[in-house]
Amino acid sequence: MTELRAFYRLRILGAAVAVALSLMAAMPTPVFAHGDEIEVGDSAKGPVSLTPAQAKAIGLTLGIADLRPLADLLVLNGEIQLLADRQAQVSTRISGQVSALYVQLGDRVQAGQRLARIQARLVGDPPPSVDVSSPKSGIVDAVNIAVGQSIEPATALFEISDRSQVNMVARVYEEDLGKVRLGQDVRIRTLSYPDKVFKGKVSLIGPALDAASRTAVVWIRLANPDGLLKPNLFAKAAVVLKQNAAAFTISNAAIIEANGEKFVFVKQGEQFDRVDITTGLADDEFSEVTDGLVPGDAVVTQGNRELYTLWLTGGGKKKTAAAKGTESSDKTPQLKK
Repeated sequence: MTELRAFYRLRILGAAVAVALSLMAAMPTPVFAHGDEIEVGDSAKGPVSLTPAQAKAIGLTLGIADLRPLADLLVLNGEIQLLADRQAQVSTRISGQVSALYVQLGDRVQAGQRLARIQARLVGDPPPSVDVSSPKSGIVDAVNIAVGQSIEPATALFEISDRSQVNMVARVYEEDLGKVRLGQDVRIRTLSYPDKVFKGKVSLIGPALDAASRTAVVWIRLANPDGLLKPNLFAKAAVVLKQNAAAFTISNAAIIEANGEKFVFVKQGEQFDRVDITTGLADDEFSEVTDGLVPGDAVVTQGNRELYTLWLTGGGKKKTAAAKGTESSDKTPQLKK
C-alpha cells in the first residue's frame, strides 16, 4: 500500500512539473528592437552599453557641454493688448446718410485713405456729400455703419488701430515684484507662434497691488511689425533679471530628475555613464552646470530616459545579436520632467 501511494505521488509531481514547463515555454520572450540582447546584471548599477542599432532604435542624440550666454529669467503670464494712444474712433460732424463704404472689417488702411461717403442733409440737387478718411494707418477693427444708414454727428463710424507696437499686460506676484525694473529686456512667446520669440521691454510697473491675487500689473512694450500679435492673445513673458555671457551649460533635455537628484548620461567610448550634476541659472533651453561635468562632455539629450531604465537594471550589451531581450524593472521610479 505504501509503494502504491509513493507511485501516485511521483505521477502527480511529474504532471505538475510538466505543466510548469509548458507555461514557461508559452510566455513570450521580450525583444529589444533591432536585435542584440541586453545583459541584466545583479551587481551594482553601472555604465550602459548599446550597439549602434540599439542607439538608433531609441533615437539617441547627443549634446555638448559648453560655454554659452545664459540669462536668469522670471516668467510671467499675460495677454496682448492694444496701446490706447494708437487707437482711433472715426466720426463726422454732419448728419446724413451713408451712400458708400470703401473698406471692410480687418482691412489695412493708410492715414488719409477714404473710408466712406456721407450724403449730408442739406438743400441741394443733389445734396452735398462728404468723404470720411482714416486719421491714421492701421487695421479696421470695427465698421459700425451700413450703406443707407442714417447717422448723426459724433456717431462712431469706424474704429482703427495701429498695431505696429502693442502691450503685453502681465501680472507679477508680490514676492517677485522687487525683481522687476523699468527697461528690462523681455522674451515673449505665444501659443499661436510657439517657435517665435518676440522681444520687448518693461514699460510700466503698476502702482498698486491687487488685494485678492496679491499681484501687480506689468506692461511690456513690444514691436509687432508683421501684425501677428492680436488683442487678447495669451502670452508668456520671460523677464531677463541678469545675464552670464559665458555660462557652462547643457541642454535642458539632457537633465533627468528622480528621487531628488539631477543627473545626465555622458558618453564614454561605447558606454554611457550616469553623472550627478548641480545646476545654477536656467532658461527655456539651457541650464548652467556648476558641478559634475567638464567642457566637451557629450551628454544624451534624447533617449536618456531609456538609458535610465537600463541603468536601473545594470544593463549592458551582449556580444550576441540574438533577437532576445530583457524584462524591464516593474518598479521604475517616477521621473520628473
